[in-house]
Amino acid sequence: MNDKIYLPSKGPDSWREYLADPYNHWETGFSAKTLAYCWEDKNGFPKEFQKPLADSGLDLDILLAIPEYKVYLDNRIAPSQNDLFILTRDSSGLAVIMIEGKILEPFDKLIKDWNDSIGKQNRFEFLTNNLEINNKISDSSDLRYQLFHRTVSSILIAKKFTAKKAIMLVHSFSQTNKWFDDYVGFIKLINSDINPKINEIHKCKTLSSGIDLYIGWIKGDEKYLRK
Repeated sequence: MNDKIYLPSKGPDSWREYLADPYNHWETGFSAKTLAYCWEDKNGFPKEFQKPLADSGLDLDILLAIPEYKVYLDNRIAPSQNDLFILTRDSSGLAVIMIEGKILEPFDKLIKDWNDSIGKQNRFEFLTNNLEINNKISDSSDLRYQLFHRTVSSILIAKKFTAKKAIMLVHSFSQTNKWFDDYVGFIKLINSDINPKINEIHKCKTLSSGIDLYIGWIKGDEKYLRK
């Protein structure tokens, strides 16, 4: 399979074949299917994105969107499979968005449970170097691994496209905002001055490359949980 050729979507169910597990991960009320039906319903950003984007000063036009987009990190093993990669642009240039869909599932393991090999310690160093934070793996033991590599995915692809902005957004359809506390802890690690809230996108920092890093949490419309 050529991983550089992408075909137009024929609808939400087209997304299914790109899942790591197309059978067990595609059910009504679960994040993969819910996200697909929500994004396919609009020719652009879902309505819940409009105010957070505007409030954060992001006036973005979508150029293309690719579901289940794999980003290789420090090696060609176990890529970060992002739920949705969106290439956008504004008046300053290109901007990369990685969307992480959520309902009930956590952001993978806690770092303290995930860290069980030298290879993973090397991976963590790679992630923190790209996030440009100086902290030991023990300092992040109660944070969730997925938040690190999804955010770094946006940075790596922003560099590849020479984009001006790297944006990682959680699109959560949990009506109780499950796992929001884990998200808050991660943002505080990147920038302790930010007080994260639901339906807000924050400019966390400008990286040494000149790329502006944004992170946000958008609450999805519950109607897509029944699709």
